[in-house]
Amino acid sequence: MNTHVWRRLSRTTGVAAVAAALAFTAACGSGESTESSGYSGSIGPVDLSAACPEKVVIQTDWNPEAEHGHLYQLLGPDPAISAGGKRVVGPLFDRGSYTGVDVEIRAGGPAIGFQSVTSQMYSDPDILLGYVDTDQAIQNSESNPTTGVMAPLDISPQMIMWDPATYPQAQGIADLKPVNARVLYFEGSTYMDYLTGAGILAPGQVDGSYDGTPANFVTDGGKTAQQGYASSEPQLYKEEVEGWKKPVKYQLVHDVGFPTYKSAMSVRSADLEKNSACLEQLVPVLQRAAVDYMASPETADKVILDAVEQYDTGWVYSQRNADYARQTMADLKLVGNGPNATIGDFDTERVARVLEVTGPIFTEQGTPAAAGLTPDAIATNRFIDTSVGLPS
Repeated sequence: MNTHVWRRLSRTTGVAAVAAALAFTAACGSGESTESSGYSGSIGPVDLSAACPEKVVIQTDWNPEAEHGHLYQLLGPDPAISAGGKRVVGPLFDRGSYTGVDVEIRAGGPAIGFQSVTSQMYSDPDILLGYVDTDQAIQNSESNPTTGVMAPLDISPQMIMWDPATYPQAQGIADLKPVNARVLYFEGSTYMDYLTGAGILAPGQVDGSYDGTPANFVTDGGKTAQQGYASSEPQLYKEEVEGWKKPVKYQLVHDVGFPTYKSAMSVRSADLEKNSACLEQLVPVLQRAAVDYMASPETADKVILDAVEQYDTGWVYSQRNADYARQTMADLKLVGNGPNATIGDFDTERVARVLEVTGPIFTEQGTPAAAGLTPDAIATNRFIDTSVGLPS
């Protein structure tokens, strides 16, 4: 399996994809626990020590990568990497100043047996924040409700890509329907239920057998389209995938009416009030870290690459891919201020749109949204500092 593209296994709820990866996961183990960083420097302007836990634990949805750069930007001097535990611990800093607490960044995907972040949050109360997509929050709102408090990605990088030489007329996903191009995706992906239900693609042309490798795309000579991430695959396929090494064209799923917030920083809904004093101070720190990572990522990238190497999960991540991801996140405004001057906030109308289009899907699947679920229960701007944003 091409280890660069293998990352996509973590991005799906497809049972087959998860089952195929569990053999590797079993060998990883849960690893040792990482204790306090032991840092004892002076606390700066933001003091989280009174309101927040001694260690702010954050559960991500995959191995360290540029899309998680805002978290690694939080780390102060000499962070400790636990190869067995697949986590990094260090003093939590805000723009060069110590905040009085530690931060622990936990890897997802293989590190947690390819479980969802939501299930991990509900099995481990030490986790304060976890990455939860808007559609996942809706699907789990009845049994394991979560509330997003900050959106590090304003636009999801999820996309469908195709060969522009094979389909020169295709300018968007909908143009793959008239030519009946086979579209590979991970079975169980909610966005595909939306694409077929909305008539953008035909049910008969989509194929849920995608296994995370480039094999079918390459051997089919460009006749097959495929899911991917705009912040990764275009660079990998153009520069690294053997047998291809040429450009692909793509369109974001966001741009055809599925505007989910990918990897929204979320809390267990029942714990929102209990942690509100912490979140009031912590969320603006997270916003500033997102801004700072996009401007100056070198220190965070060093930790990201070091952690990937030490975790040794069989997945490869390079500085080139990190650089491409960050540039693409900037160019496509995947990380951005949205319609205003604020980074990390949620557009209520967008959240309502995701609720509208996924509600019937989840009802049909037997996992209906909680009765009376409203957008402000799924995501809140209560803790957002509206003065924090990327430079215009």
